[in-house]
Amino acid sequence: MVLKSTTAGNVSIYQVSGTNVSRSLPDWIAKKRKKALKNDLEYQNRIELIQDFEFSEASNKIKVTPDGQFAMATGTYKPQIHVYDFANLSLKFDRHTDCENIDFIILSDDWTKSVHLQNDRSIEFQTKGGIHYRSRIPKFGRSIAFNPVSCDLLIGAAGNELYRLNLDQGRFLNPFQLETDLGVNTVTINPVHGLTAAGLEDGTVEFWDPRSRQRAAKLNVAGQINESTQITASAFRNDGLNFACGTSSGKSLIYDLRAPSPSIVKDQGYGFEIKKIIWIDENESDSNKILTSDKRIAKIWDRNDGKPFASMEPSVDINDVEYIKNSGMFFMANEGMPMHTYYIPNLGPAPRWCSFLDNVTEELEEKPSDSVYSNYRFITRDDVLKLNLSHLIGSKVLRSYMHGFFIDTELYEKVNLIANPNSYRDQREREIRKKIEKERESRIRSTGTITNTKVKVNKDLANKLQDKIGSDVAEGVINDDRFKEMFENPDFAIDEESHEYKQLNPVQAVKDISSTERSRGLTAAEESDEERLNGNNGELSDEDSESEESEEDSEDEQEKELKRKRVQKEMERLRRKKKEEEEAKRFMNEMKVMTSEGPQQRAAESFASQVKKVNKTNKGLRKDKNTVLHRHARGEAEMTFVPKKKERKNGKFRSDDGDNDDDDNTKENNKGRTKQRFEGRRIASRNQFRGM
Repeated sequence: MVLKSTTAGNVSIYQVSGTNVSRSLPDWIAKKRKKALKNDLEYQNRIELIQDFEFSEASNKIKVTPDGQFAMATGTYKPQIHVYDFANLSLKFDRHTDCENIDFIILSDDWTKSVHLQNDRSIEFQTKGGIHYRSRIPKFGRSIAFNPVSCDLLIGAAGNELYRLNLDQGRFLNPFQLETDLGVNTVTINPVHGLTAAGLEDGTVEFWDPRSRQRAAKLNVAGQINESTQITASAFRNDGLNFACGTSSGKSLIYDLRAPSPSIVKDQGYGFEIKKIIWIDENESDSNKILTSDKRIAKIWDRNDGKPFASMEPSVDINDVEYIKNSGMFFMANEGMPMHTYYIPNLGPAPRWCSFLDNVTEELEEKPSDSVYSNYRFITRDDVLKLNLSHLIGSKVLRSYMHGFFIDTELYEKVNLIANPNSYRDQREREIRKKIEKERESRIRSTGTITNTKVKVNKDLANKLQDKIGSDVAEGVINDDRFKEMFENPDFAIDEESHEYKQLNPVQAVKDISSTERSRGLTAAEESDEERLNGNNGELSDEDSESEESEEDSEDEQEKELKRKRVQKEMERLRRKKKEEEEAKRFMNEMKVMTSEGPQQRAAESFASQVKKVNKTNKGLRKDKNTVLHRHARGEAEMTFVPKKKERKNGKFRSDDGDNDDDDNTKENNKGRTKQRFEGRRIASRNQFRGM
């Protein structure tokens, strides 16, 4: 059995009926499996407190008869009235009306006499045989109340009048003239002395004495809380002295009729208007609780200090709340199809007609379930393609639901076995391999090194962990049940050639893959080594090859291949870097020529002289046969060159601009060195344009 339960402190709240309570089945499943459900133990053990306790669209109001044996509810669509019999835990009858119901009251001890206020300004009197009489009021009604002492029916409506219909005389009496033109939102009658309270739209409450037919007092609630608000709900306590009202801003106030200021102000917290206030004073153990409800949540709290006791928050908006006297059960009319039922054992026992709830509530805790429906499995469109079931889309085998489909569980297992015949075999072999490896583990483990039998994949990662955190700690990590799959299962092997791995590890060291140091720039000595490598055309020297061969003899073929690839990648990177530096140097030399003359000087010269200079410059730049520079009218330049390697002369680099080495040596002997000897060397400053 499944019941949704919540706990606040030590108070347990059970949702007996309503949305998301028991296992809900789609209509097509319920129709198809109607006969098979009798064999479903979970469906047989479900809790369905009252059968057909719902409306086709939404419910507006719900009330329990004074004798506690029936419940009457109104809802839509179409507008209708439902009466439920608690003795049979089922719907007694339903009755349709012409217009939607706004409010109603029950006049008799049972359901046989009731008065309904409709949204077309009509008042319907319903009896056992159906509609008895219909009357109309001048303006649209909002609330209705009945005074059994004077037999007056009070109707609050838009405007400044509180209508009175005397059911004994069968005629309307003079209405109460109110000090407002906005209207009456709620009407309440004190059950002890008959004082009538009218909650007005302007934020005030007017109290009228039915014996003298005059206003007894007026309470300005909006002024006391310093808000522009309306009075949307009100209720008297059975002691005749306490009064509670709710505002449209979500605040509830409790008054003592002997004092003008509220004793407590409680904020509901959501800012929605208060729809219902109920004094829970019939409980013998604790009679200091009060319920206030807006459309989001119904809260129960202490009327003396405002301390919260419990709260009920359904998944749909609340329209009305009804409390069953001398118990801990509540009914809720809401905007959903099923009406909600909540049971709080701390407030009181279950009613007599459902006393079994006291025995089973502790066993009805909600248990999570992995599957939505017991005999059906949900699959996505990708799963349909993998199982080759695309031709069944639209048939009864695959039921479309949201972003996927429902398929019978037995059918899914058969199709999955056909599509993946080796899945079970692979899983079985994997389990057998795990058991064998577990039995082969030695009881005495060596310290200082990681057990090679455990590490079957990701050996580089294991060595990296050993160098970084120590062998003992690394061995503990690898042998840990949480991480050992990463070093044993081939499915967790790291693919270093994948795009994702290269994005996360863009640069790797050549000699040590476990090193985490970043690559740095080359020094002058390293550049000479680079030239030596380039001179050998990418091949290692004899001594290096001999040492490399000696190392390769001790390594397996896979490690040799990886090392060879790393060396080739590094050499290609060095060649590419040197080539980029040469191109940048040529470009900067051309920029110097282009920027040697300022724009003001060029503007003062004639066009003919500028053309001569351009031609002269182009002729000077054609000394190098492999480089040709063409200039255009707007200062644009187009350079064509053939890249080539620099030549070495006596271990020194020869500059590209044709400067004589003897001149440089003469300057060094006279003044000392005035500039760098090798212009190809990297500049230490970050701003490379500073030397231009």
